[in-house]
Amino acid sequence: MPQYMSQNNPIPIVDLFAGPGGLGEGFSALDDGNAFRILVSAEMEASAHQTLRLRAFYRILKRQGGKALDSYYRFCNGESELPWDDKSAKAWEEAEKEARRITLGSVEGNRELNTIIEQSGLGPTKPWILIGGPPCQAYSLVGRARNRGKTDYCAEDDHRHFLYREYLKIIQQFKPAVFVMENVKGILSSKIGGQKIFHTILRDLADPNLAFEKAPGLGYRIHSLAVPTVYERGMAPGDIDFNDFIIKSEKFGIPQARHRVILLGIREDIKTTPGHLLGTTEATVSDAISAMPPLRSQISKQADSAEKWSQTVKQHLRELLKETDSRDDLSKLAEALLAVEPRIASDLDHGALRVSRPNTESENRSKLEKWYHDKKLRVWLNHEARSHMTSDLRRYLYASAYATAHGVSPKGHKAFDLSGLRPDHKNWETGKFADRFRVQLDNRPATTVTSHISKDGHYFIHPDPSQCRSLTVREAARLQTFPDNYFFQGNRTQQFHQVGNAVPPKLAFLIARIVSGILA
Repeated sequence: MPQYMSQNNPIPIVDLFAGPGGLGEGFSALDDGNAFRILVSAEMEASAHQTLRLRAFYRILKRQGGKALDSYYRFCNGESELPWDDKSAKAWEEAEKEARRITLGSVEGNRELNTIIEQSGLGPTKPWILIGGPPCQAYSLVGRARNRGKTDYCAEDDHRHFLYREYLKIIQQFKPAVFVMENVKGILSSKIGGQKIFHTILRDLADPNLAFEKAPGLGYRIHSLAVPTVYERGMAPGDIDFNDFIIKSEKFGIPQARHRVILLGIREDIKTTPGHLLGTTEATVSDAISAMPPLRSQISKQADSAEKWSQTVKQHLRELLKETDSRDDLSKLAEALLAVEPRIASDLDHGALRVSRPNTESENRSKLEKWYHDKKLRVWLNHEARSHMTSDLRRYLYASAYATAHGVSPKGHKAFDLSGLRPDHKNWETGKFADRFRVQLDNRPATTVTSHISKDGHYFIHPDPSQCRSLTVREAARLQTFPDNYFFQGNRTQQFHQVGNAVPPKLAFLIARIVSGILA
């Protein structure tokens, strides 16, 4: 192993396709920010970039120590309109240099990123890490199904299939010691011209010079983080089990069953065998969100008030109870609905960008709560419930009570056969919408939080029937293990999109431990 690997200074990180910064957050949190430090993070979407810059600002102030973070907390707590003041203005400018709004794949974007890396002196003689996840829309099963519906769609002409090559260019040119690349499971089966794209990606990552028809040079070993599987240049991609590269987050203490392909690349001249992620006790939806204040949804398309909401939910409840009382096969559901009735409050708030948070210090916080908690926060950030149509309030009430009664979310049209539950979908009974309304179960990890949560909340119904709503941005962020002081910017739809596309920071933290061991 090269001698430079023994140094104690924070190892620089370049974060590409960074989104709101979940992967970088995990690396930055290791050893309280002393193990790794983000040199530059690149993201093209404006609201995600705003979140990324604000988080970079937080980390810069945290490193300064003392009262440097005061302006950040004044902003979070609603005491200031801006996150910076005269004392922290320089740090805000520094954060702009770290978090860049860059469109990778464009001439201007590539030039800007290359200039930053070149001026920083990064290369094979200096340890540094490349992380990131090229956009997944072209690889995801949902995205591919959508593309098949386009009569003029041609996979070979879809530039998104080849954005990984922007990541590859940086590897080939600047030769990081280690890279971590994340993507959806669909990348394993995605094809172009009848050939699996993952075969090409593995070969290219293992031998970047060959991929760009350059003279032979250093290659990379591509390791699984779950099992001893490794791919090296010269191997046939078909000789290994691609599923070995899938990381199932719920096995490692993340309160979400998020399954993603994560590749760990180690440069060939670094002679080491990395460790693997170690399984731990399963974390549940309740572990993540039960401490959060209850909310009601707003009512869409008509006048809204807490009293009107309460009256509407109680009316739905009475009608559902009348129907369940007449059927012996629905006795458990009837009991669950009866238990909800006294808990439907007439004074619930629907939340806001900032919701008041009492200071309840405790010596008995779980490890997960300690990960989230920040005693300087006096508010819950990004905790605002969506508006729902009254017909969806009925479905949410029913579905969450059903989940309480049976321990599973109702699925398919036969499970929604009570009056007023059938949605207006002509294909409702075909099975295509079997999971249209899905409750996140209290005692299980959540299903995968995806960017679809920005569209509607039907797949992310809160487990508490008395709240009768979908999850908030903060609840989704907790399922993704973002700390509570991580302030998502943009409108609510943009915030949901950022959270759904991110890598869970706590999972990234565990990966960072492994990478740190490689470079020790």
